[in-house]
Amino acid sequence: MRLSEHPLWLVGFRPFFALACLSGMSLPLVWALLFTGVVTPPPSPLSPNQWHAHEMFYGFGWAVLGGFLLTSTKNWVNIRGYHGTPLIVLVAAWLLERLGMWYAGHLPPPLFVVASNLFLGSIVLMLLRTLIAHRQDDSYRVDNRFFLVALPLFIVAKNLLLDADTFANGWSMTLGLFRLAFLVMLERTLSQFMKGVFQVTILRKPPLDNAIKLLALALVFESFLPTPLAGAVELTLASALLGRFVFWKPLLAMTRIDIGVMHLGYLAIVGQLLLDGFGRFADLHWIGTLPVHVFTFGTMGLIIPAMIVRIANGHTGRKVVFDRLDKLLLKIMIAGFVLRVVAPQFWPEAYTAWVHAAAACWFATFGLLGWRYIPRLMQPRVDGKVH
Repeated sequence: MRLSEHPLWLVGFRPFFALACLSGMSLPLVWALLFTGVVTPPPSPLSPNQWHAHEMFYGFGWAVLGGFLLTSTKNWVNIRGYHGTPLIVLVAAWLLERLGMWYAGHLPPPLFVVASNLFLGSIVLMLLRTLIAHRQDDSYRVDNRFFLVALPLFIVAKNLLLDADTFANGWSMTLGLFRLAFLVMLERTLSQFMKGVFQVTILRKPPLDNAIKLLALALVFESFLPTPLAGAVELTLASALLGRFVFWKPLLAMTRIDIGVMHLGYLAIVGQLLLDGFGRFADLHWIGTLPVHVFTFGTMGLIIPAMIVRIANGHTGRKVVFDRLDKLLLKIMIAGFVLRVVAPQFWPEAYTAWVHAAAACWFATFGLLGWRYIPRLMQPRVDGKVH
C-alpha cells in the first residue's frame, strides 16, 4: 500500500483530529512550563504570549477547524473532497509551522514568513476553491458566505498576531473569527442534535440568526472600533444570543452531558462577550486574561472534545454513543475550566498552581482522546464504505 492510500489520508478529519489530540495534549503543558520558567525556549522574535496565542489558535485550533471544514465542505457540496497526497502536504506544512514557531529566532525572515503561512494559506485556498467552485450544489450556500469572508481574514489576523506592534489586533481578530465559526457550527449542529436525541425543535429564525452572525462578523474588527461602540456591539450580540438560548431548551439539553457541553460552550461565548463588553464601560478587575480564557476553555475546550468523539465515531462507521470514558473526558475539561477561569478569581495567590492544574486537564483529556481515537482514525471504516 502506498502512503497516500493509507486510511489516515481518506478524509481531512482523520489526520487533523489526530494532530488536534497531540497538540491539545502537549501545547498547554509546554506553555505552563514556559510560564513558570521550567522550560526556556530558543531565542525568538516572538514573545512567549505571542507564541502561546498563536499555537493554541493556529496550531491546535486550526487542526480542529481545518479537519472539520475539510470534511464538512465536501459533504455540503457533495463531492469526494481532498484526500491522499494533498492531505499529506497539508500535514507536512502544519508540522513545518510548529517547528518554525519554536525556532523562529534561527530562521531568516523570508523563510519564517513561508513556514508560518504555508499551511494556513494552502488550506484556506483549498477550502475556498471547494466552496466557490461547487457553490451551486452547496446545501448551506447562504450561510457559507460567512466562511467565504472569514477564511481569508484568518490569514490577515495571523500575521497581525505575529507582529509585536499589532499583536493585540491580531489575537482580537483571531478570537472573533473563531467565535463566528463556532456560532455558525452551533446553529447547524445543535438543531440536528436536539432533534435527533430529544425529538424537539429549537428556535431558528433566519432574521435573528443572520443578525447574530452579522454582529459576530462585525466584532472580528472590534479592536479597530471606538471602545464604546465595540462594547455596545458586544453587549448587543450577547443579549441576542442569550435571548435565543432561552428557546434552545437548555434544561433538557443538560440532562445529557454530550449535548449539555455544547450548550455550555454556547454560554461561554455569551460570558466572554459580557465580560469584555462591560469591561469597556467599567474598570473591572479580574485575574489573568479572563474573557479570552472563558472562550478558549469554555467554548473551544468544551465543544472540541465532544466534536472529535462524534466525528471520529460517526465518520468511521460507528454509532455516535458517548460511553463512560467519553463522558469522563468532558468532565475533566469542565474541571479544567473551573481551575483556569474560576478558581484564580477567588485564590489568586495560587495562580501558578491553577495554570499547571488546567494544563494537566488538557493533557489528560486530549491524551485519552488520542489514545482512544487515533487508532480508529488510522483504520478503514468499519461499515465497509470507502470514506
